[in-house]
Amino acid sequence: MNNVNPKKLLNSKWTAASPVNKEKHFIITEVEFDEEGLVIATSIEAVLTKRIMAIDWHDLKDTSQWIHGWK
Repeated sequence: MNNVNPKKLLNSKWTAASPVNKEKHFIITEVEFDEEGLVIATSIEAVLTKRIMAIDWHDLKDTSQWIHGWK
């Protein structure tokens, strides 16, 4: 299980455990907080293709899907 701090999500680097379409390395490009400081939206961008997709930041804790950093 990856430890994920919501305050440090922006610009963090991630590696997909099972790459799709040669998209292996990703960067968190947007994190939106509500007035209570809780994360309500997160966007992740593939480094190779520049494709941006919405992601539930809780999914980053699952080591079967994501590895923290670029491996």
